Amino acid sequence: MRTWIVTGGAGFIGGCFVRQAIERKIAKIINLDKLTYAGNLDSLREIEHSPDHLFVEGDIGDGERVGQLLREHQPDAIINFAAESHVDRSIDGPREFVKTNVLGTFELLLATLAHWKERTGSAKESFRFLHVSTDEVYGSLGAEGKFTETTPYQPNSPYSASKASSDHFVRAFHHTYGLPTLTTNCSNNYGPYQFPEKLIPLMILNALEGKPLPVYGDGQNVRDWLFVEDHCSAIGRVLEAGRVGEVYNIGGNCEQKNLDVVQTICRVVDELRPGLPHGPCEKLITFVKDRPGHDRRYAIDITKIHDELRWQPSVDFAEGIRKTVAWYLAHPAWIEGVTSGKYRRERLGLTQH
Repeated sequence: MRTWIVTGGAGFIGGCFVRQAIERKIAKIINLDKLTYAGNLDSLREIEHSPDHLFVEGDIGDGERVGQLLREHQPDAIINFAAESHVDRSIDGPREFVKTNVLGTFELLLATLAHWKERTGSAKESFRFLHVSTDEVYGSLGAEGKFTETTPYQPNSPYSASKASSDHFVRAFHHTYGLPTLTTNCSNNYGPYQFPEKLIPLMILNALEGKPLPVYGDGQNVRDWLFVEDHCSAIGRVLEAGRVGEVYNIGGNCEQKNLDVVQTICRVVDELRPGLPHGPCEKLITFVKDRPGHDRRYAIDITKIHDELRWQPSVDFAEGIRKTVAWYLAHPAWIEGVTSGKYRRERLGLTQH
């Protein structure tokens, strides 16, 4: 069986990728995660006893630790999910985004390059470094058009600027040193286990609790939504057959206005949890002041990954939202743990078990 090091594998997207790999017996996973507020081992409970999954708490910016893991496990690939990812947090505290997304990725690349240079033969030739990025590096679209792999970078937030920088370092390490890299840029993800600061889980939980559903500006900002399991299957396909040095955009072919997303969530919550005293949930929608630098529209052109790798999304938005709402309804203990911070306190030994 192949061995992969997955960074950020206790987060939302990385965790989904790890679960898929283990459940489908695709690879043995060495899961390196710093366990910040968004990294949660509760999201890995179903595979915690698998002999093919080893969790290691650590920072991608710790080159010595990464080098040790590379020497010990001799992985066939590194898949880098590790990142600070919430735009609002990047506006309030951009330094952490530079530290993790830029400097952390740089140190990870340095350690990987040293490891790759020591490999020989087919082990060197087949090795891959796959960097997971975002469509936000491309900036904002007008009413027409979609982002392609050749769209110029125009990041508009500290988050997207930090991811753009990391993308450029990945490209540079390939073109300068020959490191066999791949980069994916994805649209907005949603699905089970997503930390509830993001739009969709926040709206689900607020709707259940009768709290306001805050919508930025006029609610007409457009995003291309991608079910997280589809995203992870696409990453697996790029890792398997993508051309070295190339970029692949991954999207859901599903443009939705933010207000429409919230209204859809309200209808599904009303249906799956009838009789809420504050229902119908749409009454809870509240328009709030727009955030600084809020991009108006994102949309991904998936022609390249479809034509080259024969991948396309399999879950449409209606099905994906229904699955997501149902999952949050069925997992109150996970929700309580992440919203209260209990999972972090227990990890630090600050609460009784």
